[in-house]
Amino acid sequence: MAKQKKAKHEETAKEIEKEEEMGEEKEKIEEETIEVDEEVAKKLKEEVAKEKMEEVSEWIPKTRLGNEIVRGKYKTLEEVLASGEIILEPEIIDYLVPDLKQELVYIGGTPGKGGGIRRTPTKMTARMHKSGRRFKLSAVMVVGNEDGIVGVGRGVSNEHRIAIEKALQQAKLNVIRVRRGCGSWECNCGGTHSIPFRTEGKVGSVRVVLFPTPTGVGIVAGDEAKKILRLAGIKDVWVKTFGMTSTRVNLTFAIFEALKNLSRTKGDV
Repeated sequence: MAKQKKAKHEETAKEIEKEEEMGEEKEKIEEETIEVDEEVAKKLKEEVAKEKMEEVSEWIPKTRLGNEIVRGKYKTLEEVLASGEIILEPEIIDYLVPDLKQELVYIGGTPGKGGGIRRTPTKMTARMHKSGRRFKLSAVMVVGNEDGIVGVGRGVSNEHRIAIEKALQQAKLNVIRVRRGCGSWECNCGGTHSIPFRTEGKVGSVRVVLFPTPTGVGIVAGDEAKKILRLAGIKDVWVKTFGMTSTRVNLTFAIFEALKNLSRTKGDV
């Protein structure tokens, strides 16, 4: 009996050792796969960056401002915006701000179950004609570098892809520099995490008011409103809205107008 017990103990000990070895091998394999995934992601990012650089290098300017930028007269987008020059080529933004990010605003919607709305990236509108209904699709795109530069554009076409591309090109042409600061008396840190003072913007029936907040509050707004504020580089802000905010086109452009008003003074009005 004692021999049998010892044999059982030895067998169980061997099984435990085998399980531990298998667990160590699994951990090694998982670590290796994680490293491989990271390497693949890095390679993909490098390839995308190279493609963008190739597109920018192949760009041939068609305007006076584009030629001046290529010659080196303007080295940053801030210098172009401060000079008051009108940007007529989207490639100028790609050339000066290579790390520009983009997000679609979900402005459309289809009826869902239970009376809800399932949001879509594009909005479909129809008009009557002799031959029947003719449909058009519109899209709204937000671009920014999360460091004080943001732009909003709208595109209309008969196809989803073309509407989105038009919105992207228009957003790059409408890029502005956002004035940031810390206007909250509760914080008074002197940083650039919020806005310097209260601002307001109105488009259609939608009116938006932005208030400065202390550090750590975050962006107190809806999901679609957060996109433009996040890409603008604002980390903490209170957003108060009035009117038909379900029309997200007006809501997005009202926030954009409020950000524009941060750079206006009494003398400019």
